[in-house]
Amino acid sequence: MAGSRVIIVGAGPTGLTAALFLVKAGVPVTVLESRTEIYDDPRAATFHPPTMEMFEDSGVTQRLHDLGIVCPKWQFRGRAEGVVAEFDLGLLAPVTRYPYRLQCEQHKLVAILADMLAQESGFAIHYGATVEDVKQCESGVTVVTADGSVHTGDYVIGADGGRSIVRKSQEIDFAGFTYQERFLVITTTSDFQEKGFAYSCYVSDPREWCALFKVPGKGPPGVWRVVFPTPPEVTVEELLDFKTAQERLDSFIPAREAYPIVHTNLYTVHQRVADTYRRGRAVLAGDAAHVNNPLGGMGMNFGIHDAVSLAGTLTRVLGGASDDLLDLYDRQRRHVAKAFLQSMTIQNKRALEEKDLVKRQERMDEMRAIAADPVKSCGFLMRTSMFEGLQAASQIS
Repeated sequence: MAGSRVIIVGAGPTGLTAALFLVKAGVPVTVLESRTEIYDDPRAATFHPPTMEMFEDSGVTQRLHDLGIVCPKWQFRGRAEGVVAEFDLGLLAPVTRYPYRLQCEQHKLVAILADMLAQESGFAIHYGATVEDVKQCESGVTVVTADGSVHTGDYVIGADGGRSIVRKSQEIDFAGFTYQERFLVITTTSDFQEKGFAYSCYVSDPREWCALFKVPGKGPPGVWRVVFPTPPEVTVEELLDFKTAQERLDSFIPAREAYPIVHTNLYTVHQRVADTYRRGRAVLAGDAAHVNNPLGGMGMNFGIHDAVSLAGTLTRVLGGASDDLLDLYDRQRRHVAKAFLQSMTIQNKRALEEKDLVKRQERMDEMRAIAADPVKSCGFLMRTSMFEGLQAASQIS
């Protein structure tokens, strides 16, 4: 492993997680990030139990708890019906030390990882380093940035998001589709817990579904994010307008006073998986390898799981094991991305927006039945908390 180095493109949760696990294993890492500083715009904010387990030994999990909000239950609702089913993650206590979700914004994880990595001698990061090309040969990779800088290493990890330059440079297809409607995220200081909502809720409605989550924000008491679908014909300016956001929240739950709006953001949402996660010495992880809608809070967690798996694989390969192990990484992680991440997030959205009233009622009845049966609930939570996908990946050889 002496003299080895891994280049990571992208300093988000996936890239810095891979960096931390590699450096801790003795593998030098160089991270190239196009942004000039850590971003703090609202993005993913849910950590599932297995993710907290993965981060436990490094101390990251404790630091996330210091900043986050524990979410022991989540709800499936109907907009008109109210609570349809409430799921208690405490049922997972026999299988995990973290039988709950932890709500904490991903940029806080990035800051924690960057702080930890700054203490490591084998770590280097370059901000404002926009990658323009990635080339490889039998002995290594060469990554060129917009300012002409050249970085060399044994392998390159593309953790540079849905528009990944690493993926495009290797001519890897990114098959899938883009939803016609965009997702609007409204952040408010109004407390939905007072209205009976759990810290994580999914609300079904054939006309306008929504999802609600409480996150820490800048500190106690925290803020709530509410996600709505948006008509394609409405302008960005109108959708992001605070007054329009207040009106949308008021139509969801009427209030005596205008909802205080902290932030609005609009996202184009895709469901895509790369045709391969590995081409020679270039390997993909996180959004560079797969993108999905945010319903279920799985995307960031899945990218972290990619990163931990890939870091372990590369450590073994650089230690002398066959690089065929990278093909195993591809088979395992790409399989569960299709069979679990894609199928579950697509199903989550369909369940919320179902317009066929008979099918919608069947889904509600199914959710009630699952919630009422502890055995069914436990199996359901093993799947939605991402344990089942990890178990499936481990069984692929």
